[in-house]
Amino acid sequence: MAPSEQLTAPALQELLKGAGLAGEWILDASRSTVSLKNRSVWGLAPVTGVFRQVTGEGTVSPTGEVSGAITVAAAAIDTRNARRDTHLRSADFFDSDHYPAITFTVAGIRPSRQGVTVTGTLRVRDRARPLTFDATAAVRGDGAVCLDAEVQIKQADFGLTWNLLGMVSKNTTLIIHAVFTKR
Repeated sequence: MAPSEQLTAPALQELLKGAGLAGEWILDASRSTVSLKNRSVWGLAPVTGVFRQVTGEGTVSPTGEVSGAITVAAAAIDTRNARRDTHLRSADFFDSDHYPAITFTVAGIRPSRQGVTVTGTLRVRDRARPLTFDATAAVRGDGAVCLDAEVQIKQADFGLTWNLLGMVSKNTTLIIHAVFTKR
């Protein structure tokens, strides 16, 4: 595994504006993860899970404009508890039979103090909401670009309101480790 060099905002700006990253990029699913964490039982028990199927692509224009998408299969959630996973796939949560994909569409990435600020739209079930978050960016020795972020999501924004006796936190954290390689 090649080491990563975290990019500063000026270095990233130089790569974007200098066309150093221009081209078509694809998410390396074998090195990328999208997971979630939440609190259950009135905040006492952590619940974590990983989406076992993730795909994505992106484009960086010669002028440094970034677009693309990351998609996870809603039915591919794995919390290491089959009963809970079945419930998460049900109409109470992801409704994966009717809405098989959860997609984040990137509208832009710009350098920021923390690394990059990512803007776009998150679609869960039949609801799409604008989403902006900070991430760190790094270029690996093999040329791959890594983006890492923890993103806070309000479940109600996406119609995920099931909550037996108020036991489940209303917020979820998505943890993203996305590795992109040039096509």
